[in-house]
Amino acid sequence: MHCVILAGGSGTRFWPYSRKNNPKQLLNIVGDKTMLQITIDRLRKLKSTSEIYIITKQELYEPILKSIKHIKAENIIVEPSAKNTAPAIALVAQKIFMNNKNAVMGVFPADHLIVGHNHFEKSLDSAFSLVKKEQILVTIGIKPSYPSTAYGYIQFEPGSKNKNGYHVKTFAEKPHETLAKRFIKSGDFLWNAGIFVWGVESLFSSLEKFMPELHDAIKKIGARIEKSDSFDDIWEDILPESIDYGLMEKANNIFVIPAEFEWNDLGSWDALYDIFSKKENDNVVRGLGKILEGKNNFIQSTDRFTAIIGIDDIVVVNTDDATLIVPRNKVEKVKDLVAWLEKKDHKELL
Repeated sequence: MHCVILAGGSGTRFWPYSRKNNPKQLLNIVGDKTMLQITIDRLRKLKSTSEIYIITKQELYEPILKSIKHIKAENIIVEPSAKNTAPAIALVAQKIFMNNKNAVMGVFPADHLIVGHNHFEKSLDSAFSLVKKEQILVTIGIKPSYPSTAYGYIQFEPGSKNKNGYHVKTFAEKPHETLAKRFIKSGDFLWNAGIFVWGVESLFSSLEKFMPELHDAIKKIGARIEKSDSFDDIWEDILPESIDYGLMEKANNIFVIPAEFEWNDLGSWDALYDIFSKKENDNVVRGLGKILEGKNNFIQSTDRFTAIIGIDDIVVVNTDDATLIVPRNKVEKVKDLVAWLEKKDHKELL
């Protein structure tokens, strides 16, 4: 399997720790390795892995090249500009397709936490087996543990099991809380982990049907690549689109495998709170800090002592040049703050 890691994101919800040129995937968030290196190491352990590719933006090429191990420089692919996940995936698929038309491709986010490698490998082996036999697209779904409003959902048809996979009925965008509770109660919804497996031929057949403009552009890019010519002009005309909205929500040949491994997308400071062991009154302090008469709080402060007194359920993050204070139930709004900083041209804080 040709494993593709999507590593071009900015990690805006982890501001101020995550910055444009040093985003979440390049940070040592849960140990002494970057999230990207943890992902690489996880994929290298899979018996089915033949090659690993990373696709990212130009600004991150050098930082990634300098910080990672076990990936060839030519396997770090740079997209000329950010176009969301569908064009990024299609670009790498074209490069793979040019060398092996029968290749199986796996797509993985760069910054997710996965615990339970044997179960992870079992899920990927099941997906690999399915796509080798049929012209289908496979995704990995996570059994929900609570009605999250931060994740997309996948609804499957309970009576449609094909080995370890189920036929997908629909993809659902991030729901409001009432709808999320309804999803959980129904029992036929899974969280969308953003992990996909398919044959590259199956992918291009689906893109030709549901995203024909992207399909045609990528094929033109392939012709340019063969001649070692620049394809920036073709790329600039491609419309940004996510693989979920552009393809997965439209195709009808999708199967989902319910995962048995533990998963967290580490999408926000509150997600980080969830994974770390709690101290007195369920507080988490990473670095220098103290919490008095407060519960369910999170402090991230490496070089500056930070104190919380008499407050519950907040996140405080300190860096050299910025301080973030936000209720834990509002951490998704951090990306809105980053958008405001961009609008006001506060480049030094981005």
